[in-house]
Amino acid sequence: MSERLIEAVGLSAGYGRMAVVRDVDLHVDAGEVVALLGANGAGKTTTLLTLAGELSPLQGEVRFLGATTRSPMHVRCRNGLGFLTEERSVIMEMSVAENLKLAGVAPAAAFEQFPQLEALMGRPAGLCSGGEQQMLSLARALGRAPKVLLADELSLGLAPLVVDGLLAAVRDAADERGVGVLLVEQHIRKALSIADRVYVIERGRIVLSGTADEVGGQLDRIEDAYLAGAAS
Repeated sequence: MSERLIEAVGLSAGYGRMAVVRDVDLHVDAGEVVALLGANGAGKTTTLLTLAGELSPLQGEVRFLGATTRSPMHVRCRNGLGFLTEERSVIMEMSVAENLKLAGVAPAAAFEQFPQLEALMGRPAGLCSGGEQQMLSLARALGRAPKVLLADELSLGLAPLVVDGLLAAVRDAADERGVGVLLVEQHIRKALSIADRVYVIERGRIVLSGTADEVGGQLDRIEDAYLAGAAS
């Protein structure tokens, strides 16, 4: 049986006293990629922020590495959590090399995942393309050897070929190093192509879960939910 790395149990969370997500149960085990899918405003980012320790649960609990935790995000990160937000996790004024050094990531480890970064080492991150910045963000996160990676919209605004490379790196981290990944992704079909399991969230509640194949069989329903969310 795989080790359970992070889990939400009866989780309700939000901002102030207003719950955005309610009664959420989900988990991520070692070596698997789990996709969390849903329309804008469904509660995906709130779920990730609560799992990461940036938000406190209103009800229920978060379990990290087998124990219930209410520790802040920096403590969870020190203990093996990696978190990539929607905003690129790089320091724009620093060079690519300086960004890697600050994160304690060896250049060779970054190049192994993204060879494109080698030619960019002296360039300020702010002058790199969006795809290059996201490669750097992911290289920094994976280079710290996390046990769990939470990734919020890795592909936002990026070209399909770049997205494929980022998702392949995530899949490799799960397969080769046993990282447990919870992935929020706008490209439903691409997410399903690398995910082991999927949760679909609508209006703050998990409405569907299963293997990628099982959920893929209800793709029309998921895409309808996305469209409804975009229209509301």
